[in-house]
Amino acid sequence: MLRKLAAVILAASLSLPFIPAAQAAPKKDFKICWSIYVGWMPWGYLSDSGIMKKWADKYGINVEITRINDYVESINQYTAGGFDGCSMTNMDALSIPAGGGVDTTALIVGDFSNGNDAVILKDKSALKDIAGQKVNLVELSVSHYLLARALDTVGLAEKDITVVNTSDADMVAAYGTSDVTSVVTWNPLVSEIVAMPGAHKVFDSMQIPGEIIDLMVVNTATLKDNPALGKALAGAWYDAMALMTSGTPEGKAAKEEMAKASGTDLAGFDAQLASTAMFFEPAKAVEFTNGAELPKTMDLVRNFLFSHGILGTNAPSVDMIGMSFPDGSTLGDANNVKLRFDPAYMALAAAGTL
Repeated sequence: MLRKLAAVILAASLSLPFIPAAQAAPKKDFKICWSIYVGWMPWGYLSDSGIMKKWADKYGINVEITRINDYVESINQYTAGGFDGCSMTNMDALSIPAGGGVDTTALIVGDFSNGNDAVILKDKSALKDIAGQKVNLVELSVSHYLLARALDTVGLAEKDITVVNTSDADMVAAYGTSDVTSVVTWNPLVSEIVAMPGAHKVFDSMQIPGEIIDLMVVNTATLKDNPALGKALAGAWYDAMALMTSGTPEGKAAKEEMAKASGTDLAGFDAQLASTAMFFEPAKAVEFTNGAELPKTMDLVRNFLFSHGILGTNAPSVDMIGMSFPDGSTLGDANNVKLRFDPAYMALAAAGTL
């Protein structure tokens, strides 16, 4: 859940604009952080099960995986150089580390939301009925982005509604009050709210597939000087993906461990996986990352961030921060590329050459 608390809310409070990348040099010890979300639970399992150690040993390195309960804090610590890699969404990768001057590479594209995020109206069944309403959501999060994309589809804009910033912890209770008629949130909150009287899901992330993407990112300079880190992380990750889809007692036990760590049971975890488009096979992740839609998505994302004043520190234009894609194309300033989508290590996994 906490992955959705887009750290763009705190971007302006970062006191380290354009800080240098973490110290990059060949080394043996690496630190990776992650936070609770269905698509990131394998990172905790990799650490606890010994799979990460197996792959780290193969490449003669040590990889420490740390769970940080506050998603925003995990991104801030990565941006400050405290970690070599971190789990985050595509939107947050652009707004915080890239926006803060830290050259960052999307090493593993793990999944995209495929129904986990939704717009819900009370006693109304059409999205266009949202006009004139107060909409409760976590402001400047991917819920805010989802709302903007939803409004576009019915010829509305943010000026046609009023955003009410509401903590995810308060969302279900807020919906239960008479004053709240419309919310945008994510699972498992969506499941709780749509089960309540009068609730109608009128738009969800299934209608913008591939736009809310969950990543494992790493410091670009660190990865360049230490390719063993990329190989070990990709190898361990896809071992976990294979285990989760194996249909074996071991695979079931692994998912049960992930479910328990996320505060639910296997049925609850499987329900969340059902609305998450996981790239269990590395070849599928490579295909998605190489696809023509990714630059289009990131163009939408950067324009959303810029229009809300959260694309980096005092960004004078939407083009200030550059992004690069596998075909060599760029968005924004090609001389200031700070977010890179590189499927190279996923491709090695797909080819079985790790």
